[in-house]
Amino acid sequence: MIQQVYPTVNHPYTFELNKDFNFSAAHFIPSEDAGKCMRTHGHTYFVNLTIVGDALDHNGFLINFSELKRLVHDQFDHYLLNELPQFKDKSPSTEIVAQTIFEIVQAHLNKYDNKPKCVQVYLRETPSSYVVYRPKEIK
Repeated sequence: MIQQVYPTVNHPYTFELNKDFNFSAAHFIPSEDAGKCMRTHGHTYFVNLTIVGDALDHNGFLINFSELKRLVHDQFDHYLLNELPQFKDKSPSTEIVAQTIFEIVQAHLNKYDNKPKCVQVYLRETPSSYVVYRPKEIK
């Protein structure tokens, strides 16, 4: 993977972890005004997750890198996003996919005693298009 510089998030936490990975998936935007995106097409999405916290777990981790990849990659890789339960009542636009990734990751992080937080999901859909999702409040 190419070295990438991502937008930064101001936060008060001691530790910041960033995890890069990708997944390949297809989608379509079910709306007449979506233009060509109305047709089923695929992307290799590139994801960067920013996780923060003050406390580490018993291994000295905010969270194990491999868990973050598993949380997202295993759920989305080589699927038609429109058919997944996470998008049952939502259009899987890049914005909605980024928000959904945040929700999945943060729900998992909430189970940890050290309470890490996801503060940013960077989702690149094409070489020239990406979305950054940040929750309004760091919960």
